[in-house]
Amino acid sequence: MTQSPPMAPAVQPPAGIDSGWPPPPYRAPAPPLVGQDGVRHFDGLTYAATLGYRPCLLDVHVPASGQPVPAVVWIHGGGWLEGDRRYPPPTVPVELLHGAVLGAGLALIAIDYRHGLEAPFPAQLHDTKAAIRYVRHFAAELGIDKDRIAVMGESAGGHLAALAGLVRPEGTGATSALEGGVGVQREDSAVQAVVAWYPATDIGVLLSHPLPMPPAPDGSAYPNPFDALLGGTPEQLPELARVASPLTYAGAATPPPFLLIHGTADRLLPYGQSEALAAALRDAGGDVTLRPVEGADHIFIGVPDVTPIVTESVDFIARRLGA
Repeated sequence: MTQSPPMAPAVQPPAGIDSGWPPPPYRAPAPPLVGQDGVRHFDGLTYAATLGYRPCLLDVHVPASGQPVPAVVWIHGGGWLEGDRRYPPPTVPVELLHGAVLGAGLALIAIDYRHGLEAPFPAQLHDTKAAIRYVRHFAAELGIDKDRIAVMGESAGGHLAALAGLVRPEGTGATSALEGGVGVQREDSAVQAVVAWYPATDIGVLLSHPLPMPPAPDGSAYPNPFDALLGGTPEQLPELARVASPLTYAGAATPPPFLLIHGTADRLLPYGQSEALAAALRDAGGDVTLRPVEGADHIFIGVPDVTPIVTESVDFIARRLGA
C-alpha cells in the first residue's frame, strides 16, 4: 500500500505581519503620551493608507480637560510640493502656534497630505477630508468634540482649508468626487470654521501672475507648483484648475465662518486672491473677515512679530467653536 506524502506545514506570516489583505485603510490611535502639563500627544497616527503611496499621518495634541474639547486641523503649506505637518512656516515658531491653540483649550491636529508630484489634485483634498473624518470617527478615543472642528492652513494649506470648508460632503457630481474614498468613510467631513493664511483661491487668475520661484535644493529649476498640483499646466487643464479653486464653491451654500489673513505685498500669491474669495463669501451671506497685513510678503515676511496674527486666528476659532 502506497503511503501519502506528509502534509506540508501551513505557512505562517512573519511575526507582527497582519495576514489580512489588502492593508487596512487607516489605523486606530495608539495610547497617547502624556506630558507633565497633562497634554496628551498622539504622534504619527495613520489616518489614510493608499497602495503605492506613503501613509498619510497626523499628530494630535489635546489639552488637559475633563471633557471633549473642540479641535483645529492644521494644514501646512509648501506649494503642494513640500512641507511637513510638524513645522509651520519659518516665520511662525512651533511653540507659538501650538501654545496658542492649546492655551485656548483647543486640540491641535497637524496633518500631512500627498504632494503634487506624488499625486495630482484632488488627492490633497481627499487626504484633508479623510483626516477630518478620522478625527470624527475616533473622537471619543482622542478626547475631541466631533461637532466642533475647524481647519486652519497657510499658503497651499490655506487653499486646502478653504476647500475643506466649502466643498460639502453632500454634494453631487464633480463635487461628490472631491470627497474621496481614502481612509475612514461614512463620517462627516464638514467643518465649523476656517482660517486661511494667504491662500490660492482662483488658480485661473494666477496664470498671468509671474512666480518668483527659487532654485530647487539640488540646483535644478523649481517645479511650477500649479503644474504639479494639477498634473499638467492650468492652460492644458482649465476645468481641473476651476475645480481646484475655492472661489468656485463660494456661493454654493452658506459657508462656515471664514477668517482670511493675507499680506498686501505678497509676491507669490497676491492679496487679491483673498479679496476675491471674501467678496464671494459675503455675497453668499457668509460670515467672513478679511485681515490685510500691510506690507507683508508671503509667509508674513516683513512682519516683526507674528504673535498678533496667531492670536487673532486662534481667538477666531475659539469663539466660533465655543471654546
